[in-house]
Amino acid sequence: MDFRYLGDSGLKISEITYGNWLTHGSQIENDVATDCVHAALDVGITTFDTADVYANTVAEQVLGDALRGQRRESLEIFTKVYFPTGPKGPNDTGLSRKHIMESINGSLERLGTDYVDLYQAHRFDYETPLEETMQAFADVVRSGKALYIGVSEWTADQLRAGHALAKDLGFQLISNQPQYNMLWRVIEPEVVPASEELGISQIVWSPIAQGVLTGKYLPGKPFPEGSRASDADGGARFIERYLNEDILEAVQKLKPIAEDHRLTLAQLAIAWVLQNPNVASALVGASRPDQIASNVAAAGVQLDSAAMESIDAVVGHLAQDDPALTTSPEERLT
Repeated sequence: MDFRYLGDSGLKISEITYGNWLTHGSQIENDVATDCVHAALDVGITTFDTADVYANTVAEQVLGDALRGQRRESLEIFTKVYFPTGPKGPNDTGLSRKHIMESINGSLERLGTDYVDLYQAHRFDYETPLEETMQAFADVVRSGKALYIGVSEWTADQLRAGHALAKDLGFQLISNQPQYNMLWRVIEPEVVPASEELGISQIVWSPIAQGVLTGKYLPGKPFPEGSRASDADGGARFIERYLNEDILEAVQKLKPIAEDHRLTLAQLAIAWVLQNPNVASALVGASRPDQIASNVAAAGVQLDSAAMESIDAVVGHLAQDDPALTTSPEERLT
């Protein structure tokens, strides 16, 4: 496993981060989730990402249970705050001081740890003064409950404003967690340049486009049974944008490129996002332990300019790169 620095900090994280958004506490049984976490540890993954809203707090609990007994100093545990959990009272959402302070305590209890390495604003809060939010994060860091602060799906302007306040308050804003893959490149025009300027890294989710870039969805064929596209209660709404014939046909045309590099399509997709120097890590999940080792094979892969150009020739014209689509309404629960 290769490691990269997260932003301009001294924190190193694994190039592959294990995430449990759509699996732990919902799609798979707890014992299988534990097996997946242990498989991740076995192949060198040290970075684990979750959120309080995943499976309505259950995902944090499952991850904490699975990591129990591991040397805490050898792990990087990330979680997030913003979305409501529980009864959804008037202060149970957003980035108010009240919600942040109460949420970090709940997350630490469920994760079974005294601190998280990275505490992330799961979205930008348009209703709470940013000064209040960043002061609360500063206090979380000073209390030792989080070592670093990051965000998820913030625009370039939001990153600049948050970074400036964090600097004034004496802590670092070091990461952003956006969706990014061969077909969804909305961070490239504005977010990545701003992040490079500010010393912020990307931890990218959906590097395989909810499974579409694995090639398992075939043009003109029914969706595979049990796949995300057939799961109306899971990630179906996130995958819908990719399920058109042009995209599915193009994905099949990526196979020769993958084969030339002795990679599966999924490995090629993960390796592709890791070629971006502003990307510190690619988030992957798993519903079976064997999927972990396969995904990890993408770590350390170098794709030359010819390979990158070949990929763009196949799917570049189908990729979405409008920065206005950051935090689209239909994505607000990721």
